Amino acid sequence: MEKRIIQISQPVTGEEEWQAVKEPLMSGWLTSGPKVREFEGLFAQRHEVKHAIAVTSATTALHLSLVALGIGPGDEVIVPAFTWVSTANVVLYQGAEVVFCDIDPSTFNIDPDDLKNRITPRTKAIMAVHLFGLCADIDAIKAVAPAIPIVEDGACAAGAAYKGIPAGGLGELGCFSFHPRKSVTTGEGGMVTTNDDALAEKVVMLRNHGASISEEQRHHGPKPFILPDFDIMGYNYRMTDLQGAVGVVQLGKLDKFIEERDGWAKFYKQKLAAIDWLKLPEFSSNYLHGWQSFVTSVDESNSPYSRNEIMEKLQEKGISTRPGTHAVHMLKFYGRKYNIKVSDFPGARHANDYSMAIPLHNRMVSEDYDYIVNSIYSL
Repeated sequence: MEKRIIQISQPVTGEEEWQAVKEPLMSGWLTSGPKVREFEGLFAQRHEVKHAIAVTSATTALHLSLVALGIGPGDEVIVPAFTWVSTANVVLYQGAEVVFCDIDPSTFNIDPDDLKNRITPRTKAIMAVHLFGLCADIDAIKAVAPAIPIVEDGACAAGAAYKGIPAGGLGELGCFSFHPRKSVTTGEGGMVTTNDDALAEKVVMLRNHGASISEEQRHHGPKPFILPDFDIMGYNYRMTDLQGAVGVVQLGKLDKFIEERDGWAKFYKQKLAAIDWLKLPEFSSNYLHGWQSFVTSVDESNSPYSRNEIMEKLQEKGISTRPGTHAVHMLKFYGRKYNIKVSDFPGARHANDYSMAIPLHNRMVSEDYDYIVNSIYSL
């Protein structure tokens, strides 16, 4: 087949998003305002939660969630050892300690059996990462730790669900990303979700410097010249109305995007099933997968090349691949800080060394998928 160039991920944006951005540009209201409120309302409705609060990224969403829960020095937060580094970093932002937990290499999510060994009297929260769009086994986590708050890192999981409950409503707080590698994007951006009124009120204040009312409320109120009070110390984590306008359009496409990705994920699973050295994603019917990525694992005991060599050869064919993500305990900073051995979390280490994401996104066409499958078979 003729060589094709296929990116690991590409956002789907176009005329609708461009037209949407014109409204705030023409109105002059560019900071957080009516378009952000509209986006928040639609996101809450889609994910069946009482509150959705837009912020600048999933990282800031995670940070605000820990602040809202009162996490601070002396506390411990359990974090899967295989996740993006920000899941751990936000714990340190609060002066708390990261306690890593191993993952199940078959799902890439937190291993409940290892989780129970990590809990101490100082454990104040558990980061349940829904990696690559597959929700963590929340029931198993709650069975092990029934009284510990759960913060869902749903950066990859917009639109995903667990036993019929959408991501974002499974724990005390949920956090989402709208980075361009995610199913829907606002460029950068994030969302905090919760069904707890008090937590929602606190997050709303925290994202806007701790102000008692929003900028929009003040400017549209009877005395816009009076500055609000600041009852708590907060941050500038506000999403702009430019992003909110794009988010409204993108969210309207989310279910269609997931349906398309699910169809091509099934295509991959059918067409690649005969390759015994390539382990494909598996999950039960209890899950609605968000398919942010299609992540496989390479069995180097019988593969024609190492994982990295396979990635290099596919790159030569124009096919972008990536490791699923990284094992945070293997990063130099965390290894030094906590004196962690690479072998301390074997599941995370295995995922770090052998996971391989292949392209799955909504800009791809059938010829792209055929080319990828044929290229893998020809290795």
